[in-house]
This record gives sequence, C-alpha cells and structure tokens, in this order.
Amino acid sequence: MKLYLSSFRLGDHPERWVAMLPARGRIAVICNAIDTEEPILREEKVRAEHRWLVELGLRPTEVDLRNGLPDFQEFDGLWVRGGNVFVLREAMARSGLDQLLPDLIRSEQIVYAGYSAGCCVLAPSLRGLELCDDASAVDDVLWDGLGVLDEAFVPHVNSPGHPETELIEQVRELYDRTAVPYVTLRDGQALVIDGSSRELV
Repeated sequence: MKLYLSSFRLGDHPERWVAMLPARGRIAVICNAIDTEEPILREEKVRAEHRWLVELGLRPTEVDLRNGLPDFQEFDGLWVRGGNVFVLREAMARSGLDQLLPDLIRSEQIVYAGYSAGCCVLAPSLRGLELCDDASAVDDVLWDGLGVLDEAFVPHVNSPGHPETELIEQVRELYDRTAVPYVTLRDGQALVIDGSSRELV
C-alpha cells in the first residue's frame, strides 16, 4: 500500500506523497465530505484543493461520487478531502467506491492520500467520530469504515486553532476507555505508508 494520510490539508511534507507518484501525476480529487455545505462554498473549497495540488506539480480532476465512478485506471493517485466522515462514507457506499477502493489501495493500483475525514474513513469502524462529526447529516449512518487501516485515525490532536481539537480529545478518551487501537496526529503531521514502511512525518 502507498498512503499519505495527513491530519490537516497537505501537511508539512506533501513531497513525501508526490515522491510516490509519477511526474505530473493524475489525481482524482474527492470532496464529498463537504456535500452538505452550500454549493457556492463547496465550489470555493474544491477550487482551493485543486490550487494546492497544481502547486505541487500534479494534475487534479474532481470526481464527484454523486455522479458515479470514473475509470480509476485514468488516475495515478486519489486525494480525499476532509469534512464530515459520515457524509463521505455514505457517498462512497452509494457510488460503490467502498467496494472497489480497498483492493485498489492494497494492490497499489492507486496512491491514496487525503486528510482528516478522508483518512478516518479508512479505519475498521467510525464509532466514536460522532463526537466530532454530525452523524445526523445522513439518513442512514454507516458505522463500518473501509478497513484499510488496522486502527482508528485521530487527527487534529494538540492542534491549537483547529475548531475540532477539543472535540477530538473526547474521541481519544473514548478510544482509551474502550481499548480501541488508534494513531494520533497533530496538524502538520502525516502518516506515510509505503509497502512495509510506516513513518509519521
């Protein structure tokens, strides 16, 4: 597997992601975690994601899961934006991406990257994340994650200035009480997995 899992936005070392991609890599950008936001605001945020990726020398294209799935053979990497993890999970289920993505990642047909909810969705379960994300934003909550990671992903820890840093402490405390394995990241950090190599940068 090749993954670049950031706490917030690109993190401090996006070059580690770029190094796992071919030159001028083609990137599918998934922003469905913000589907419940006003369309104008959503569009502005999507444009920002594209701008950051272009500055890295990449070629981003938005893939809106509400419109179905593309041929992922057209892409070298996937960038999954943060937002509401339950909204993202529902979009993945409705599009069928949740059935395809784990195999695409494990077979290294695609390099997966993203931040916050875009990483949390890879955990075995989303239980506990309702303490920071609004689960009522979807009609039918899916509590199972994609199971790509063996542990929960807990972003924004000890990250002053981030609006969820206090709420995420409640999630971490719950995981401690219930013996859920997890990895924590502060904003700026990313978990880089490249085959058997695993490093927090």
